[in-house]
Amino acid sequence: MKNKSIILLYTAALFTFTACADYLEEENRNFLSDQILLSNPQALDQLVANGYDRLRLATSNFDLDHQGTDVFTRRDIVAGISDLNDYVNLLPTNGAVGAYWANYYNVIAAVNTAISRVDEIQGLTAADRTRGLAEAKFLRAYSYFHLVENYGEVPLILEEIQTAQTEFSRASEAEVYGQIITDLDEALAGVDETPSLYGRASKDAVRHLKAKVLLTRGYKDFGNETDFTEAAALAETVVANHPLVDDFASLVSRENQRNSEVIFAVLYGADPVARGIGNFRHLLFKFVYDVYPGQTRSTLYHRGLGRAPTPYFYELFEEGDEREAATVRRLMIAEVNSAEGAITAGDTSIYFPKNAWSQEEIQSKEYEVINPGEYYTPNGITQVHFPMFKKFDDPGVPYTNPGINPDGERDAVLMRSGETRLIAAEAYLQAGNTTEAAEHLNALRSRAGLDNPIAPADVTLDLILDESAIEMAGEISRWMDLKRTGKLIERVLEHNPHAALNNAIKAFHYRRPIPQSEVDVSNGSIEQNEGYN
Repeated sequence: MKNKSIILLYTAALFTFTACADYLEEENRNFLSDQILLSNPQALDQLVANGYDRLRLATSNFDLDHQGTDVFTRRDIVAGISDLNDYVNLLPTNGAVGAYWANYYNVIAAVNTAISRVDEIQGLTAADRTRGLAEAKFLRAYSYFHLVENYGEVPLILEEIQTAQTEFSRASEAEVYGQIITDLDEALAGVDETPSLYGRASKDAVRHLKAKVLLTRGYKDFGNETDFTEAAALAETVVANHPLVDDFASLVSRENQRNSEVIFAVLYGADPVARGIGNFRHLLFKFVYDVYPGQTRSTLYHRGLGRAPTPYFYELFEEGDEREAATVRRLMIAEVNSAEGAITAGDTSIYFPKNAWSQEEIQSKEYEVINPGEYYTPNGITQVHFPMFKKFDDPGVPYTNPGINPDGERDAVLMRSGETRLIAAEAYLQAGNTTEAAEHLNALRSRAGLDNPIAPADVTLDLILDESAIEMAGEISRWMDLKRTGKLIERVLEHNPHAALNNAIKAFHYRRPIPQSEVDVSNGSIEQNEGYN
């Protein structure tokens, strides 16, 4: 693909102004009427671009994707309670639950406008119409997939809403999945195989998403008997078109972020106008390191957001797995001289050994050594401390405090063929073909430098989930993976220390609560999920 970017081309704003006197009249240069917009053949591109832009915020609502899983937990000592991570008193008024719903429905609203208005656009060529509609339906399918998996039955809105409405009914999961598949089939027929603008949905992006949707539907009582085999076949096509990058460190480097493995990404970039508030991912899975000797608020390490990997996550990496060094930072180098002078810039400041050091060895060092097993034990400096993520680093982006735009410039990769291989492996396993499943897992392990291949007889759902945790950490919704496979409760209680302490997760937590604001405004036509009343 050409190294160009699709950016937000259209923002329509209507401002009204009431004059205090007749002589005060102003020309409103922000006004863009339907008539003006729809007279431009580029209007469809602009309307669809609005959907891409809204996808940025929808895919940055990380709390529902990460917290309350086996590999991510809250960034606190193992005490107290949390509604979202520990499943204690999770209520329909939870802010993250409401934001997730609103953000994905905002994407749907944007693309529904494009779909509903397409026949009103003047001078639109048949090719542009087909491609624009296909991209809009891809974005709608992506959004509904996340909504139906998180909330279950949801309102299925397929046209632009132009008047105030409060009466909505929840479509069954089977209906929502049927619409997702319909949208994806139409998208596959209409999007470009190789888009001219980097960032547009391609046929392989549609194939990847459809493979994941079919894999997920295959577990459900309304699934088709061919869902797993069809998912595997789609995944094979994508894998053939998107070879793995040779080494994992190169894959996650900022310099090589647009590579053969990437299938679909949300773009940000250095232009502050096109970037918007910026990418958040470089802030994920980090602790308050800047209070340690030799550390300061850094444009490399940045500040951290409120979640952390579980101890189990770090235990998953085998000796020699190159993904570990590319994913987490066990060694932190001092960026300034410490106040007492024991550590100077460039020295080791904090070290997290993979295997525990003896107290004698620790005491011989000027720097802080934090052993495995002590990540959630206060040490007199910080309450919690752990090897921080580095795979999303965005060096040079300004350090920002909470409430300030993060201004991250890296692309946010939403689909890559590393995950496609995991989808293929799981689909083959469910279809009874463990030989092909092992082949896809071993391709990832070989790329990671591991020379002990998995035998077909050893392939299990848990093994695939472990490989996915290592390969895709922080990139995709771990919660949706655990829900799909029916492993949510089992693995959360076994591996999430905070959730295990409270032991509150129940079967009804396989669905999020419907935001209370939606229930209220619908006058009861949208009913609350069981367990949250």
